[in-house]
Amino acid sequence: MAPKKILVLGADGQLGRALREAYAGARQVEFATRADVDLASPDSWPVRNWRNYSAIINAAAYTAVDTAETDQGRRDAWAVNVSAVTALAKVAAAHGITLVHVSSDYVFDGTEPLHREEEPFSPLGVYGQTKSAGDAVVSVVPQHYIVRTSWVVGDGGNFVRTMASLAERGISPSVVEDQVGRLTFTEDLAAGIRHLLDAGAPYGTYNLSNTGDPQSWAAIARRIYQLGGRDAGEVAGVSTADYFAGKEAAPRPLHSSFDLSKIEATGFSPAPIEERLKAYLGK
Repeated sequence: MAPKKILVLGADGQLGRALREAYAGARQVEFATRADVDLASPDSWPVRNWRNYSAIINAAAYTAVDTAETDQGRRDAWAVNVSAVTALAKVAAAHGITLVHVSSDYVFDGTEPLHREEEPFSPLGVYGQTKSAGDAVVSVVPQHYIVRTSWVVGDGGNFVRTMASLAERGISPSVVEDQVGRLTFTEDLAAGIRHLLDAGAPYGTYNLSNTGDPQSWAAIARRIYQLGGRDAGEVAGVSTADYFAGKEAAPRPLHSSFDLSKIEATGFSPAPIEERLKAYLGK
């Protein structure tokens, strides 16, 4: 009998592309892009024989944090992050499928310096509210993994790539100094998801980021400048309030660092941030 299949949704995003690498050569894994499955329109999803599937990995999400605060953005965020996730949860529960769902540090208000899996939701903005609601929905699926992550860096536009480009062009940026957390490279995020499924880890919520001392966005930017042969002093630190003054912006949690002991206890150890950062920048 052929092994049951795994369906990856959002296969054209940063995490989706990393999952393609993590499952390279695995013939039982199907990858669906937004063109294949529009999460905002569950009624249009292709018909599948769900009895042939063992897991669904939802690597898609609405992540436009600031746009989510607008009228249309609010509707779009709830459609993808809650309504579509609810539809996936119904499919998974009805057919005994494991649902893997990617969560965010934005489900918390950032007052705790280190977030544990059992911390109660306390979102500050619309995006965080939708991610919290999606987590709550997925948590009632009998077989589920909620993988909570932060500050994602992968193949696509992201903070590290932006700072490296500014450094190359000799631009001195102002970067937020009072938001502290850890980067998560999609290579490790994808590997952690595969590990949970392959190892048959206990179902539930797991924090996952790269390891190392928590740092501010400004500190990370200064390190990127150093690795690019620039002076770290070219990066000026500013407060979140000053950076977003006069702008339409969503509130951000000031602390986004996770306790990683739960996923490490399953046998998965994410790589250090410094190691991944150097490799990403080709240093």
